[in-house]
Amino acid sequence: MAKTMNLSTGMFISGVKSNPNRLSSTNNVSQLFFLWTRKTISTRQKLAVKSANIVDPFRGISENREKIDSSDVNSDSGLFVNLNDRRKTKIVCTIGPSTSSREMIWKLAETGMNVARLNMSHGDHASHKKTIDLVKEYNAQFEEKVVAIMLDTKGPEVRSGDVVQPILLKEGQEFCFTIKRGISREDTVSVNYDGFVNDVEVGDVILVDGGMMSLAVKSKTKDLVKCEVIDGGELKSRRHLNVRGKSANLPSITDKDWEDIKFGVDNEIDFYAVSFVKDAKVVHELKQYLKSCNADIHVIVKIESADSIPNLHSIISASDGAMVARGDLGAELPIEDVPLLQEDIIRRCHSMQKPVIVATNMLESMIDHPTPTRAEVSDIAIAVREGADAIMLSGETAHGKYPLKAVKVMHTVALRTESSQPFNSTLRGQFVAHESHMGAMFAFQATTMANTLAVPVIVFTRTGSMAILLSHYRPSLTIFAFTNV
Repeated sequence: MAKTMNLSTGMFISGVKSNPNRLSSTNNVSQLFFLWTRKTISTRQKLAVKSANIVDPFRGISENREKIDSSDVNSDSGLFVNLNDRRKTKIVCTIGPSTSSREMIWKLAETGMNVARLNMSHGDHASHKKTIDLVKEYNAQFEEKVVAIMLDTKGPEVRSGDVVQPILLKEGQEFCFTIKRGISREDTVSVNYDGFVNDVEVGDVILVDGGMMSLAVKSKTKDLVKCEVIDGGELKSRRHLNVRGKSANLPSITDKDWEDIKFGVDNEIDFYAVSFVKDAKVVHELKQYLKSCNADIHVIVKIESADSIPNLHSIISASDGAMVARGDLGAELPIEDVPLLQEDIIRRCHSMQKPVIVATNMLESMIDHPTPTRAEVSDIAIAVREGADAIMLSGETAHGKYPLKAVKVMHTVALRTESSQPFNSTLRGQFVAHESHMGAMFAFQATTMANTLAVPVIVFTRTGSMAILLSHYRPSLTIFAFTNV
């Protein structure tokens, strides 16, 4: 599948079939415009020109909220998005048991999904291949509706072993983790990482499920870590384990990840989201592999480990974009640092002209409830105001009870937030005086003029590079790109 880039935000989306010499247009300038350029630098590159959101600034969440709350999740009525209401901020949806059917993927796309995420921590290649085929089938049917495919690698996750039934951990009790396989007792459970004992020290805090439970390390032997429960709960099978302030000494791309990456190449996906990236070396390694396969797939780095923070600049520079994976990031680092890191990562991505995704717990309560908390609504709005190119749903759409309502809420809040921002606030990229690239100077000045006058931008381009450059400066209205190829 060829790729497109959303030229008004710099966020990639997947391609669709179109007439190569036609600029698709409609009477409403808030529609999505597609332009397919053949014979460009990238032999399969497609360019999508995305319009601004021209919406009534007074039309917000309140009038849509009643529609969301009262509609049946299985009903088409009131759930699907008006195609005239185009967000610049993309929505990434994780596909899982709740949404893996053809009907649900169609409904997600109609409700606002821009990117379908395959979480390789769950499922197998057969189930993921089915999802890929369904998304491609959807894309083949519509010229102006398009969904990209993102493969999210499992990465070097440290997990507890299988338990016969949930183990109740109580505050103050002793509990042990062992590197011996197959152990499941009331006071001891296995871990899947042989270096676990070496990585932890007395005094460390082990977090289960991102902090749902926590234990303090009291002592250790060659194959056992003895802990005292700080915050209790039910320990179920294969729970994710983090050590506060530390990352596991494991490679970012495991053997399983390489198998999944090859699967992605074979099925021509659009993006890899690479888990637990610690330095730029792994990004260069993956890109070299993709080049050897002649695969036009973009690499999104997930910032979620403590070790990645000192190397942020080099990691983002080497990548095609970044994801702020707040779950593990908040487990390995103090939670009060996460909002500051989110803002910093978004700012760095803007300065390097890279797209950025904000992920994890955005509408967590909607896994079980039909409406979000007010704090979750604010979380989405803050991410949009900070300039996130995309926002992501995980469990909400993978196994939640209300996946369509979650997407609708995210769409409505993002659209309302975008419509409330003044034109001049969208000029996030700042032109550098010593910048020698003449194109960057033109793009910056054109964006400044367009925002000041509140008018669209027209650009003539052969390869699409000038239109993409314009998009990095985030003009408020539409970019119209014309080509003769």
